[in-house]
Amino acid sequence: MLKNLSGARLLTRVGGLVRHERLLLAFKASVAASIAWLLALQIPGVASEYPYYAPLGAVACMYPTIAGSARQGIQTLAGLAIGLMLAFPVIFLAGRSIISVSLVVGLGVLVAGLPRLGAGRDWIPIAALFVLLLGGDDPDGYSYGYMVQMLVGVSVGLGVNMLIFPPLHLSGVVKGLDSLRSALALQLRDMAAAVREEWPPRHEDWAGRQNQLTQFSREVRTAVHLADSSRHGNIRQRRHKRDLGVDFHSLHSMERITFYVEDMTELLASAIWHSPDNTPMPQSLGLPLAEATALAADAVEAWDAESELLQEAEAAVERLMTAVNSSGSDDRIGATASLGMGLRRILLTVRGDAARKNPTLPDSETTDQ
Repeated sequence: MLKNLSGARLLTRVGGLVRHERLLLAFKASVAASIAWLLALQIPGVASEYPYYAPLGAVACMYPTIAGSARQGIQTLAGLAIGLMLAFPVIFLAGRSIISVSLVVGLGVLVAGLPRLGAGRDWIPIAALFVLLLGGDDPDGYSYGYMVQMLVGVSVGLGVNMLIFPPLHLSGVVKGLDSLRSALALQLRDMAAAVREEWPPRHEDWAGRQNQLTQFSREVRTAVHLADSSRHGNIRQRRHKRDLGVDFHSLHSMERITFYVEDMTELLASAIWHSPDNTPMPQSLGLPLAEATALAADAVEAWDAESELLQEAEAAVERLMTAVNSSGSDDRIGATASLGMGLRRILLTVRGDAARKNPTLPDSETTDQ
């Protein structure tokens, strides 16, 4: 995704975490399926004839978070119940035939379109079809056994997910936010380097990163939402407390900065390659622009409202804007002025988010622009 951003190393840590969590989920799913199978063999009555549905239920409800596992398990059981009830009128009216197969599948898919069914929607036509084709002369007994064994499997899967290393996914939040902040800072540094070089610059990979930055920010938002979901019902949350509200606000601020950086990237690329006549930049403003952009990159990476880096960056941006204003109303300064305003918005966003974490700062320094 960000292979051009000094590489994929910004995503390596996050990718390693994802692989680790996938291995843990696979381990828990295999344990849950095995336990469900052993328990299914002990269930008396007609349900004992269908033990293979218990491991299926355990796997069906397995999800990276406990809340997601419970939701998926409930939705699966609800979908099964709807599918089972749907099959009986069809069996009564048409028996087991080509018409009944077509009818039960069509009705199942149609009912699956109802809202709020979630993962259960896929089980409706499957359960209805199984009752029709596998229920034989005892669809009641088959339905009962099917439902009981699936309930056993879902219960086991949820229990295993709750008791065996229930993940909190907090590490993904920390690493994701750090990586996104580093990616934004790197983009600004590369833009500053491009301004300093003789035009056209020798490297231009930074000019095509807009979509990559946006996609990266979406992945980080997914990681924050996953961490928030993983806290619900998790016995480990008491020992590993983290204010995800602060993380959501920081992510929102970084997403805004991503928008500003993308806009600046497009504008600078146009000034260099695409439409230099429409977006010219005076050479006299190149040095202060490069300096302000490089210092803004350091401030974004530091993300500290009280750091000297932020103050230096703000001072450099003000020097740039002063130089722009002293250049008169020439149309040639329009692109530089827009880039300067973009830097100013970036620094205001950094200060506003960082100051929110430190309420002792004056209110005038917490303004979000």
